Amino acid sequence: MSTYVEKSNYNAGENLSKQKVMASSKPTLCEPCREGKVNNMTINIETKIKINVMKKPISDMICLMDGRILVVEWYGKVYQLTSNGKLDKQLKIPGEASNVTQINQDTIAINYPSEKVIKIFNMKNKRVTKVIKLDSPCWGLSFSNNSLAVSLFTGEIRIIDLEGNILRSIVKGCDSTRDFLVYCNDRVIYSDRYGKAVYCINASGQQIWQYTQDLEGPKGLCTDNYGNIIVADYESDRIIVISKDGQNSKVLINKEDGLENPHRICFNRNASSCFTCHSWGSYLAEFDITYG
Repeated sequence: MSTYVEKSNYNAGENLSKQKVMASSKPTLCEPCREGKVNNMTINIETKIKINVMKKPISDMICLMDGRILVVEWYGKVYQLTSNGKLDKQLKIPGEASNVTQINQDTIAINYPSEKVIKIFNMKNKRVTKVIKLDSPCWGLSFSNNSLAVSLFTGEIRIIDLEGNILRSIVKGCDSTRDFLVYCNDRVIYSDRYGKAVYCINASGQQIWQYTQDLEGPKGLCTDNYGNIIVADYESDRIIVISKDGQNSKVLINKEDGLENPHRICFNRNASSCFTCHSWGSYLAEFDITYG
């Protein structure tokens, strides 16, 4: 295993000085809402990090509460990175993982599509504490309000408690799986790569809004401390921010800035920064977000 870090450069082939991009959207809530204007939001590229360890494409990535990063290979292993993106270690969890979400400071949940299960893993004790069995392969996974939202192969988004009890089924009969979703405040926000859209639905499955502007193939998404949705638009090589109501948006970074195939994206709530990654994990890129 080896890690290479290149400071203040984003493009793999050429030097790129720090970029500042202005975004216009409204402060919203996923965390408790604060007053603040985000129309003068800026993005500052900090580092590009090459990691020569991934054997498979990356299927998920999250920032933990303490700033560390977890990266999951597609049907593969789970890796822990330091807060600045350097490879730390592999988590010794048996099985072929797909998606991950954090439950509390020491506990994460990981889904295993082939096994049709979600495993609850204690990072401090380094052991699986519970296995939740499902009736279908599962992909997208997100934790909020003491419950998990999981996307099933059948097209259903199911809300379950940590014992595996079904609380509600909010969507059924979809013609595609929702690999990339965020669950917060009884809402699910998910991307549809082939439909070129991002959707927000409520706990009853009713659509609150649909966003299609500027999108060509959205994949990973996350929310910032104001509830804005930050989307990795894989097909157009862009990162786009969308306001909570789906009405306002801004292209933050694009191919001309050196961005290449952004696949997953995660937000560090303590540092107000983001990481995005190439689909094969050939790089991680860190950028700071400020709100003026």
